Amino acid sequence: MKPKKNPEKDLNKKSSLFFVFGLLLVLGLALIALEWKSYEPKSIYDVSMNSSPNEIEEEPVEIFKVEQPKIKQVLPPEIKIEEDDVEIIETEILSTEVDTDTEILEVDDIIIDDIDEPVEVNWITIEEVPIFPGCENAKDKRACFNEMMQKHIQKNFRYPELAQEMGIQGKVNTMFEIKVDGSIGTIQKRGPHKILEEEATRILNKLPMMTPGQQRGTPVKVSFSIPINFVLH
Repeated sequence: MKPKKNPEKDLNKKSSLFFVFGLLLVLGLALIALEWKSYEPKSIYDVSMNSSPNEIEEEPVEIFKVEQPKIKQVLPPEIKIEEDDVEIIETEILSTEVDTDTEILEVDDIIIDDIDEPVEVNWITIEEVPIFPGCENAKDKRACFNEMMQKHIQKNFRYPELAQEMGIQGKVNTMFEIKVDGSIGTIQKRGPHKILEEEATRILNKLPMMTPGQQRGTPVKVSFSIPINFVLH
């Protein structure tokens, strides 16, 4: 029986050769893949880094000069040398201790300076009270003084508008001096608010000149106190 295929065209005879060629082709592709190298494209940074030093503009550098502090030279004080024959005046310190040579002064030899200090007497202990104008012929000058003071306060009294708006009221205790010349001296006041204290001071500053009080026939300062009431109706 004859074979159906041509023996010359049988591919199985060359299969080993084709296998070798295929193996070589695969090894060659693998080698090329392992040895393949890739490069990144050039960037602007490469250009700038590769530029020559002459192409780079350098900014001027400011130079600061530090001045050395001036040290003031202090010269030592001049020492004056005195010659031995120069006379030096020394301070003599006198002793305050008493000894047998100390001179004893008599009482008549001591001079006492008379200092006239104004004597201040209060309203209760004064012998002759100050006389308010219009009370010269009054029998009870104390009562007349108090009555005239009340009339003076009522005549010059004025309730501050700001105190009325704020609803401020109360009693202001005042004390003033009638000096040796009959004028009004220091005024002291104490009340619920400064506005009322200022109004009380204004009223007392309008007091007239008075006849000063006397103690043992000598004019003296007399202190007098009186309350001033501020009441809202």
